[in-house]
Amino acid sequence: MSSIKVAEFSSPMQDSENLRKALEGWGADRKAIISILGHRTADQRAKIFQVYGELYKESLTNRLQSKISGDFGRALILWMLDPAERDTKLAKEALRKKGVRSLQVIIEISCASPPCHLLAIRKAYCSLFRCSLEEDIALYIAKPLRKLLLSMVSSFRYDGEEVDEKIAKSEADQLHDAIERQQLDQDHVIWILGTRNQCQLKATFNIYKQDYGNPIDKDIKDRSNNDFATLLQATVWCIESPEKQFSEVVRSSVVGLGTDEDSLTRAILTRAEIDMEKIKKDYYEVNKISLLDAVFDDTSGDYKDFLVALLGCGNLWNFVN
Repeated sequence: MSSIKVAEFSSPMQDSENLRKALEGWGADRKAIISILGHRTADQRAKIFQVYGELYKESLTNRLQSKISGDFGRALILWMLDPAERDTKLAKEALRKKGVRSLQVIIEISCASPPCHLLAIRKAYCSLFRCSLEEDIALYIAKPLRKLLLSMVSSFRYDGEEVDEKIAKSEADQLHDAIERQQLDQDHVIWILGTRNQCQLKATFNIYKQDYGNPIDKDIKDRSNNDFATLLQATVWCIESPEKQFSEVVRSSVVGLGTDEDSLTRAILTRAEIDMEKIKKDYYEVNKISLLDAVFDDTSGDYKDFLVALLGCGNLWNFVN
């Protein structure tokens, strides 16, 4: 459920020419740039990048970086990256920053995307940084968070829909026992959440709620108040309903004084082409304010206009030669 409103009758050649015009001179026509790149899919952006390079013998992202800076510039460059490469760079940044809020990025790329996407990220990580994602997690992160994160990024979950109800019942009981004992970092808890396929885990979570009265994420939050529990709750959300996780990322990035632009950018850019419509719905149901209004209230200028375009709410401009 992508929120991107794609322009009609565009071509990589025409877009490249219009972008070149927008990037000529001392400044940059930012509205023109947003109107083009804010309304193109990942495949279309990749073709634009290729054609622009062939036409003008320079990298489009390098050109954009030389002309545009700040939050808008960072968001624009991330948007132009291949999704796996983008998530790879976000993961590297998260590990360097540390802190539970940043480390949720690792959970998101591990649990809120198809197994093939995680595999692409792991390959890209080795190519870009000359080491594995697992090596950097072991280097930067201490136990017990290290154990959880390593399990999540090392897993290649079965992508089918088969469910074993007996296993779901047994593992719901095991998870409940660990939560009640406040022993969330037990090996079998991490193994269940880091190994089972999405449909199997959803069945486990459903049985948990039926048998014990509360959703598993609520019990995790109520019984334990530490960084491990926070990451475990994010794991459940990303597996069961990723819109909850990214809705909360947006909320926490705009609540209070100041704005966490990096988190806000991440949530919108990484999910705009996946499930942003679900995230917008969840955000309104939980916060009684639209996600669009939240962005309007906490951002400004070209950065705001770009995010609004990715949310599917900006003006769709058409540029011709």
